[in-house]
Amino acid sequence: MASFNVTSKQTNPFEGQKPGTSGLRKKVTVFQQPNYLHNFVQATFYALSVDRVHGATLVVSGDGRYFSKEAIQIIIKMAAGNHVRRVWVAQNGLLSTPAVSAVIRERVGHDGAKATGAFILTASHNPGGPHEDFGIKYNMENGGPAPESVTNQIFIHTTTIKEYFIAEDIPDVDISKTGVTSFTGPRGQFDVEVFDSTTDYIKLMKSIFDFGLIKKLLTSPKFSFCYDALHGVAGAYAHKIFVEELGADESSLINCVPKEDFGGGHPDPNLTYAKELVARMGLGNSPASDPPEFGAAADGDADRNMVLGKRFFVTPSDSVAIIAANAVEAIPYFASGLKGVARSMPTSAALDVVAKALGLKFFEVPTGWKFFGNLMDAGMCSICGEESFGTGSDHIREKDGIWAVLAWLSILAFKNKDRLQGDEKLISVEEVVLNHWSTYGRHYYTRYDYENVESAGANELMANLVKLQYDLGELNVLIRKLRPEVSFVIKADEFEYKDPVDGSISSKQGIRFIFNDGSRLIYRLSGTGSVGATIRVYIEQYEKDSTKTGRDSQEALAPLVDVAIKMSKMEQFTGRTAPTVIT
Repeated sequence: MASFNVTSKQTNPFEGQKPGTSGLRKKVTVFQQPNYLHNFVQATFYALSVDRVHGATLVVSGDGRYFSKEAIQIIIKMAAGNHVRRVWVAQNGLLSTPAVSAVIRERVGHDGAKATGAFILTASHNPGGPHEDFGIKYNMENGGPAPESVTNQIFIHTTTIKEYFIAEDIPDVDISKTGVTSFTGPRGQFDVEVFDSTTDYIKLMKSIFDFGLIKKLLTSPKFSFCYDALHGVAGAYAHKIFVEELGADESSLINCVPKEDFGGGHPDPNLTYAKELVARMGLGNSPASDPPEFGAAADGDADRNMVLGKRFFVTPSDSVAIIAANAVEAIPYFASGLKGVARSMPTSAALDVVAKALGLKFFEVPTGWKFFGNLMDAGMCSICGEESFGTGSDHIREKDGIWAVLAWLSILAFKNKDRLQGDEKLISVEEVVLNHWSTYGRHYYTRYDYENVESAGANELMANLVKLQYDLGELNVLIRKLRPEVSFVIKADEFEYKDPVDGSISSKQGIRFIFNDGSRLIYRLSGTGSVGATIRVYIEQYEKDSTKTGRDSQEALAPLVDVAIKMSKMEQFTGRTAPTVIT
């Protein structure tokens, strides 16, 4: 065993830059500044109670993006310096965000230890590389993101911190090989265990889904499949789950080798950035001639997902509603029924209609997975989702991209279990969605993202929208002049949420305009970028008439989109004439 000494060093605060509720995201070059990462890590240790640090077991891993390996070594040494008992690191530092949650909740170490928290190294769906983004966040003992009571304390400590504690004498640990390395120090033994990235997560998935039934679908000559990891951490799981466990052909996987820079691409699973998958599925500018029946993609840390059928895109809002509508009969984990369902406020109301029809508890929460986690910990919610390609359930406390794909495969396998043999045509992804619309109606829905907007202009735009809410009569006159076919606004507010579990109140969570026909316009500033501001505009229109649910979404929403952009004075405040991404 090697020995080490604990030392302390002076450091500087974050110069007033508040970490976001999901952690801290900045350019790699910012994190490489002296003491910058150390500041956040030490502030986190200070923000946690002593029993969550001294003698604790912490997980340290992430999506493998550039600077991750260096960050892991720093955090290991700081954990030792702060009297943590042991650190678990996934092999090569690769552990998806949902798998981190699963490891915290499910894994038992070689010595019987259980994890009490985790530092997750990811900037989610943001690009990676020497000049791109890096991120870090802390998850609690329930496997979910730290609540605001903790993140607020982290921020306060970053502005006042004078020193950090680090065991400098610990040599770097080889994280490419599984095994335990032990050290001896003033507080006793300190262990670093490198473990297999996939074992615990796959075990959990097999307890939720009928892998045997899914395998019958994936190995049927009638069915074809494509999964795109966008060179993110999902690639570490894709081969073992889809090929080794479920029998898919290896050629079904694309971009499934994790890379520090995500292959130079943008690891965001949407129609703009997942170009190769979109083309293969028969969509986009140069579509393939014979697309697979089912396609899916993941983001950098594998908590987001995109689901596609042959020449057909499934919106995330429809996806969570369809999963909820079919979960009890198609997914063994939910066989005894759903406790409730929830969606983020900007997500379309498709899930609301399912909940009402099935008599389920329903919750509308702010954007942020911790709000779902509170409901799940209280036994009030089974399935939840966000329109930003995040879907999940109470098996963990994070959104889970691979889980969502397996949920869809389970639904397709269940609906086609009597069609896999013989000549009968399989029920397709498109048919599942169309049948859902015929039952529940369709929520035409789109999101316009304006990325890296100057913060001042973005804030002025939002302030002006709040002013418009003061006089709905005047606003409706403006709308009539812009597009007379659009309905009139009957309610406008800034969304506020009172948590039914802990009573906490979250204010100013998005600006809403609700129309007489059930349509909605929502404007939010997103905190997921590393520079500038991202303005997200959500446009939704409900159609109950089954003869009118087959229109092109952008065509159906065109009048409302026009109102949304002109009403907000988007070009005037931001200089933008078009969004960066449309989903």
